[in-house]
Amino acid sequence: MNQPELTQVNSVEEAVATLIRLYENAEDLAREVLENGNYEDYRRVVYPKLIVDVKAWHPISRSEPFGYVNEAGRYSATFSKPHLMRNYLQEQLERLNGHYPCEIFVGPSETRIPPEFLRDVPDASEARRAGDVADAIPRPTLDEVHDAIVDGEWEAFHGAEKPLFHFGPQRFDIACARIEHYTGIAVDSVQRFILFTNYAMHTTEFVKFGLRSLTEEGSRYTALILPNGQRIGAEEAAAVEGGALELGSRFQMPRYDLCTDDGYGITMINIGVGPSNAKTITDCLAVLRPEAWIMIGHCAGLDGRMRIGDLILGNAYQRQDRILDSRIQPAIPIPAVPEIQRALEASVAQIYGDDKSLMRTGTVLSTDDRNWEWHTPQGLWELFQGSTAAAVDMESCTLAANGYRYRIPYGTLLSVSDLPLHAVPKLPTQAQAFYSSSKEAHVMCAVHAVESLAADPERLRTRKLRRTMGEVPFR
Repeated sequence: MNQPELTQVNSVEEAVATLIRLYENAEDLAREVLENGNYEDYRRVVYPKLIVDVKAWHPISRSEPFGYVNEAGRYSATFSKPHLMRNYLQEQLERLNGHYPCEIFVGPSETRIPPEFLRDVPDASEARRAGDVADAIPRPTLDEVHDAIVDGEWEAFHGAEKPLFHFGPQRFDIACARIEHYTGIAVDSVQRFILFTNYAMHTTEFVKFGLRSLTEEGSRYTALILPNGQRIGAEEAAAVEGGALELGSRFQMPRYDLCTDDGYGITMINIGVGPSNAKTITDCLAVLRPEAWIMIGHCAGLDGRMRIGDLILGNAYQRQDRILDSRIQPAIPIPAVPEIQRALEASVAQIYGDDKSLMRTGTVLSTDDRNWEWHTPQGLWELFQGSTAAAVDMESCTLAANGYRYRIPYGTLLSVSDLPLHAVPKLPTQAQAFYSSSKEAHVMCAVHAVESLAADPERLRTRKLRRTMGEVPFR
């Protein structure tokens, strides 16, 4: 196959529009080919490619959080589903093109799109049995699904073209497919701010908030989308407010999208329990480049002065979950993100008032062992020897570490549900009483925090998560 020709475009708007048009044309061609049987033509069903030639390098403002390069040269990315990233691509290209003299090219890539990653196309099984042309239709493969760019591997940054974006198209597609698989609904409505929980009661409170918000005059929210695909607008919200909704889900990680027109709404996902789940979902969501994600969960408190229901704002992460050790060396610190911290602190003060003793900042220790406390007193002594951990959970460190890895601001606001070192283990009766009394306030602390951040997203455009080596121009 000859290398496709790319066409120079005259503006950022034209570049983004052309990427979207080329992808839509590929979708249309795939449908046509699989319907009419001219399978050889499927070789032209390819992802679109973007190239930015930075013609000259010069210093720019030290405060710029992204959209900069270390040297002139050719930067490129091949995209899937660019319509999902329209605003993101527009912003990134405008920054880069505004900082340096650039030439922008768009055209078809050499990488064909497996029909399984396209919407509303016929089944390809018959086409793949079509003799000599069967190889024209690619199968989904994991051969090109990797995080070489994100993880800063040498080869990814030392080819003829430097990476512009963090992910290849197959990595993007498999992530979108898995988001839908785990959450039950397509990726199109995922919002830019994401809250994670592992309790259905938190999602129930979030839905109540969403219904109230949709009925408020002048609300920025336009719809609430449930895991079963039901879309609730303002009129529907008024009708169901106070009534029953079917919030159960057969999917592993039910998702609730409280949408705005600009995408700066709030998505809440019940990710279940454990660091593996936390890694799985954030590996996928990262391709959509959210503005931030925050964990609201429960934890074991480790200080005898704590009380059930106290809040802990994680400001350091002691990673004993081990799940990302091969990606981020354990010796690399995972810092707190001050912008998230300040927003959560202000929100807690708004919800709970001036009781300063209710919340403390502290180290969160995450473990991959739910029964970590089942040790002898000496074993527990040795486990925490030298540690300043204030809380133990199973997800926060993974979510923070993957946020660090993917350059997505992160935070953790935990509520103390038990004090296992001080003769208050988590038992059913006490736990249910605590859940009943704490769930709404806990959820609203996180909701108000992300609402304040959504009002001024530029506050989160931090340089703190950018790499010294192996960084791409896009955020």
